[in-house]
Amino acid sequence: MNLWFRVLWLFLTAQFRGRIVAPFGVSRLNFRVWPLDLDTNLHLNNGRYLTIADLGRADLLLQSGLWRSVFKEGLLPMLSGSAIRYRRELRPFQAFTLESRIVCWRASAFVMEHRFVTRGKDGKAVTAAIALVRGGLYAKRERKFVPAARLMEMAGYTGPSPEIAPEIEAFLIVEDGLKTR
Repeated sequence: MNLWFRVLWLFLTAQFRGRIVAPFGVSRLNFRVWPLDLDTNLHLNNGRYLTIADLGRADLLLQSGLWRSVFKEGLLPMLSGSAIRYRRELRPFQAFTLESRIVCWRASAFVMEHRFVTRGKDGKAVTAAIALVRGGLYAKRERKFVPAARLMEMAGYTGPSPEIAPEIEAFLIVEDGLKTR
């Protein structure tokens, strides 16, 4: 149930957060680990990370202004794959920030990065987990994914995708390989 409250809170507070310049802006959302987020090891459940990352992607749409076009055209956000690396646990009631950004795009797919950042004992920022997701926006009427370049134009950007880093290319190769299985 607390996820629905988080979704509602995201939409209610959207107008008070700073606008993100697409495609290079970073969404930053602050959270706390609540009891319903815990697994039997009493830390943030591994599945909950990806669910919270959904909120980061929603915020990217909201804060870039792209949500109006998405809603008007009836586009549906869909993921095709994800990879996540857990580095440090997030304990009950611990505060953390979700940092979400678009890394690159190809054809009709985007790669987005989600970092779960908390404070270490020394007060410095520490990445607790990092996730990469691949997805796009699906046009239900046309029954196909919308070209990434068109979505970037909707957001006011007409330039090329950033260069794809080797680790992102490796992620995409794994994703492509899993399509054939």
